[in-house]
Amino acid sequence: MLAVTKFTSALAVIGLLAGPALAQDATTPTPTPDAATDAPTTDADTAPADNVGGLSLGEDPNSTPQVGQTYIKEEIGDWALQCVKSEEGEEEPCQLYQLLRDETDNPVAEIVLFRISGGGQAVAGASVVAPLQTLLPSGILLSVDDGQPKKYPFSVCSRVGCVARIGLTQAEVNAMKNGKQANIVIRPFNAPDIEVKLPASLIGFTAGFEKTTEMPIGEQ
Repeated sequence: MLAVTKFTSALAVIGLLAGPALAQDATTPTPTPDAATDAPTTDADTAPADNVGGLSLGEDPNSTPQVGQTYIKEEIGDWALQCVKSEEGEEEPCQLYQLLRDETDNPVAEIVLFRISGGGQAVAGASVVAPLQTLLPSGILLSVDDGQPKKYPFSVCSRVGCVARIGLTQAEVNAMKNGKQANIVIRPFNAPDIEVKLPASLIGFTAGFEKTTEMPIGEQ
């Protein structure tokens, strides 16, 4: 059974992606930790009225999602198809989601992927949400199986974590479709010499990717 966490609203990341261009290389300036104070507020930053003091009152897992709510529409292999409930007759925006765990099975980060249009060479977008205590200048490293890793910078931080926004070319998407595992590496702020390796299973990626919503990304 796929483990799903709610420590951040992954679909709120789509809102972050709608404006700035996706990262294509490691030349984009990396924000300093102070940038977190100016980061835009996302839905995940605001606790609902029944979540005072961080205490959840729970919810019925079998209840029907309401319009505007994020929910898991389908589990495909090791991925979840995460959607926002829309009005009847309207297309629901959906993306692939996976919780990333370290080598000791602790949940550390999240990744979401979706198709895009208008992204130049990029045909897909991805966001990795890492903990606030991540070393920002190191960015993240992403590779598939034994392939050469690429470095991507963190773009923004909020109270839920720091986000690296990634543009994937058709060749990179094909590598993920044909691969077994994506490898993500981050470094802790208080232990910069340590690499935290976060494997992402690619089981179910091919089928799930085709079910994601194509997001229009204006070229900047």
